[in-house]
Amino acid sequence: MTGLIAFREIVLKVHSRCDLACDHCYVYEHADQSWRGRPKVISPEVVTHTASRLAEHARDHALPSVTVILHGGEPLLAGTARLRLVCEEFTRALAGIAELDLRVHTNGLQLGPRYLDLFAEFGVRVGVSLDGDRAANDRHRRFADGRTSHPLVLAAVALLRSEPYRHLYQGLLCTVDVANDPVAVLDALVELEPPRVDFLLPHATWETPPARPDGAPDAYARWLLRVFDHWERRERPVPVRLFESLLSTLRGGPSLTESLGLAPTDLVVVETDGTLEQVDSLKSAFDGAAATGFNVFDHAFDQVAAHPGVRARQLGLAGVSDSCRRCPVVRSCGGGLYTHRYRADNGFDNPSVYCADLRELVDGVQARTAPRESAPQLADPAALARSQEELTRVLLARLHEDLAGHAGWERAWELLAEVEERAGAGREEAAAAVDAVVDHPFTRTWVLAALDAVRERRSGGADREDPAREAARRLAALTASAVLRGGLELPAEVAYRDGEVYLPTLGLLRLGAPGTDGRAALRATGEGYAVRDGRAEHRFGPGAGDSRWLPVRTWPPGPPDAAPGAPGAPGTPAPPVALEDLDPYRNCFARPPRLRLGAGEAEEWRTRLDRAWALLHETVPEFARAARAGLTTLTPLAGGPRSAVWGEAGRHGPGALGVPYAAGVRETALALLTGRRRARLRALTEVADLYALDGAWQHPSPWRERPVPVSRLLADVHERVAVEAYRRATAAAEPGGADRIHRALDRLAGAAELTSTGKRLVEELRWELKGVGA
Repeated sequence: MTGLIAFREIVLKVHSRCDLACDHCYVYEHADQSWRGRPKVISPEVVTHTASRLAEHARDHALPSVTVILHGGEPLLAGTARLRLVCEEFTRALAGIAELDLRVHTNGLQLGPRYLDLFAEFGVRVGVSLDGDRAANDRHRRFADGRTSHPLVLAAVALLRSEPYRHLYQGLLCTVDVANDPVAVLDALVELEPPRVDFLLPHATWETPPARPDGAPDAYARWLLRVFDHWERRERPVPVRLFESLLSTLRGGPSLTESLGLAPTDLVVVETDGTLEQVDSLKSAFDGAAATGFNVFDHAFDQVAAHPGVRARQLGLAGVSDSCRRCPVVRSCGGGLYTHRYRADNGFDNPSVYCADLRELVDGVQARTAPRESAPQLADPAALARSQEELTRVLLARLHEDLAGHAGWERAWELLAEVEERAGAGREEAAAAVDAVVDHPFTRTWVLAALDAVRERRSGGADREDPAREAARRLAALTASAVLRGGLELPAEVAYRDGEVYLPTLGLLRLGAPGTDGRAALRATGEGYAVRDGRAEHRFGPGAGDSRWLPVRTWPPGPPDAAPGAPGAPGTPAPPVALEDLDPYRNCFARPPRLRLGAGEAEEWRTRLDRAWALLHETVPEFARAARAGLTTLTPLAGGPRSAVWGEAGRHGPGALGVPYAAGVRETALALLTGRRRARLRALTEVADLYALDGAWQHPSPWRERPVPVSRLLADVHERVAVEAYRRATAAAEPGGADRIHRALDRLAGAAELTSTGKRLVEELRWELKGVGA
């Protein structure tokens, strides 16, 4: 059945009664009372059929692992013999099909050595329900005669924490009651050193709302935020899944709990009689809410997956109410637990009954953690540069994994490793040489193209030259460049093609007539470089005056008043910017690059760049300094300026920029400014999550006829803030330009897609706009 969710987790009800009388229990105290008509203990037949159904499901869906949670009532009341049968049957059925993760959730009253020895034998991890200190726990978790259960639970947890059982300890589950002291509750739980703590909101619906002693709509949020603050003060002594889920989604990651987020549920419940049901919490909504009409004897799990009630919880964003879709925190709260949305007149098409709490909780955690949870690359250009350098190395290592074993690749890789080894041994010239060639922007372009070519070749794509041979040529040239730049006494052999080889960051070396291929050995000399092709050796490089050598030209760095700590800062001269019109991988912009500039053309372009740079520093100095930070390479592009496109960032590292060669001084200044803004945003999106679920919403844009995804709106605003500053400074501002930017920023501020880092970027843009008086 294509398109159906695969169940990766089943809750197996091994016993349907309990030895406690908790007044907040959804099984016995809420709307659904189906437990009364079910057997107390699961039968061997139900166990065997369920194990067989799960194995069939795991095999059909190629699941690497499945989780089975032994539940109740109180599962330990089933006894060790029946629990052993469960463990044996599931272990046997899943052997060779999927890894089995067995767990049990218990109130702990029966937990003793005979159970723990059994669980240790089968690797069953144990979670225990405990609501905090004695006062908190006694509020609900009592025996039917009113006696406390707290001392017995503590004794059980103490045994679970001891050797040889400690490795089975999964964590503690605490149901929130706002009448309890949140600080005392957390302290009591932390004292038991759980591997994890889960806080659960008590099950409630719009028909049976949660208790709110002070009548406030945000009582649960305020309680949980007090727990969060204490958890932070104690330096997060144990993982708390609720908080970690919020922190994950605020960073753009997945939800970590069914209670929050938009991830589809992948759980099915098996009752003691073999009945297959939906998630257990639905018993709080109405009698029969969890029913599917299926059972393990007659129906496969795929049939349950096709049930409308199950499918409704697979819809993600499309499955929440309209008001939730418009809420900026929906990615984190997910509309709340499905059960908590129920209202008799329209079912589950509502916000959670805890809506106000969830909004305040998400906003509260966001406000408390934004500076720490936001990506450091946003505020620190050096951190952004380091992240980009690391990303290129990660991609290069991935390419090596794909091409390991290819002779030409291995030779070049071993030489690069030797250069790296010298760099690691304190040879500064070697370290600088490796950094220069690996961090060359078009190295990233080449690696990405090579990875694509390898994937295309493996998938049976179009017939083309072996990508390994092509990649090996480039790696050999890159490694040779590192050897030459570092002045290292190492052999560096390159393969030339069509009579020439490009040495990244250095230049183009012509070694033969067009159409000829071959190999040549390169070495560093005291004054430059030398190449041996066959028996002949000749010098090239600085001062050699060899017409067969076309060096990469450079442009002087930015002015001396660059931002502190940035390249070009006082006392920290910026390296020259490469005017790259040779690298074959520079063809990664929206427009084609110019061919090699003649000497006169290069000087003319340098003059225009100088004047454009001076204009930027005269009109928008702060933006100009930011644009200079990290700029390493400029590529001349064909054609003149276009109304909607100025400077361009292509598929490369963040240090490169494409600028129209034929643009005038004012247009060139704008190209430098807008291109660097684009490059910076692109670099940020490559190493930090600014948004998630891009495209799930469409936003009106002041500059476009149709609504756009958040990525496009953010990119437009990020660029236009700088453009507005430039136009205001040059008396060319468009009427209403600032108003349009403010409208877009307001829209972004309420966008559910933005992460903590994305929201901080929007605030940064507001400050930039305010700084130019707009």
